Amino acid sequence: MRQEGGIGKRSWIAGAAAIALTLVSGGCTDGGQGNGVAGDTDAVAGGVEGAPQYLPKIPVLIRHGEGTPDTRLSIELAAEPHQQEKGLMHRTDLSQGEGMLFPMLPPRMPSFWMKDTPTSLDLVFIRPDGGVAKIVARAKPNDPTPLFADVPVAAVLELRGGDAASLGLDEGDRVSWGACTQGGQKLAIAVDNFCP
Repeated sequence: MRQEGGIGKRSWIAGAAAIALTLVSGGCTDGGQGNGVAGDTDAVAGGVEGAPQYLPKIPVLIRHGEGTPDTRLSIELAAEPHQQEKGLMHRTDLSQGEGMLFPMLPPRMPSFWMKDTPTSLDLVFIRPDGGVAKIVARAKPNDPTPLFADVPVAAVLELRGGDAASLGLDEGDRVSWGACTQGGQKLAIAVDNFCP
């Protein structure tokens, strides 16, 4: 049976309740950034847009050329897509040797930018064989210009601006992370354990 005006009282109340529920639940999201989901322990602080994320760390080993000692770091691991999307945005507290690792399995040709990143960073692009393909040194803070390597990579390591040079990183150095940094590990290609 059709009601006058096209909307019955029950339909109007149900519609108003749905709109109210949508408005109330909208305050519990992170503004559509893909992180800050309830129960997600590695999300941004309190789901607040503009808040930095802090992720669990893993060991990273960089083998330099002959005659140069290896470099060992403890680096945050951005394993999930929403973690990689956020990266080091809004971080102002990076110390020497700190940074974030972005594994990419399968390897691909990613593009990075410095939007909402107030700290200069070095981007180290790592080939599937573990070799450093390219280093973008001292990327300009908050710059939306795409930064990339011209080859497929298995990961990108972001360090504080200038750290690649001070740590002696060079193209051709070899990078591994996870359990294989302890030595004696066989070939392993995983997000948290990369032993090429």
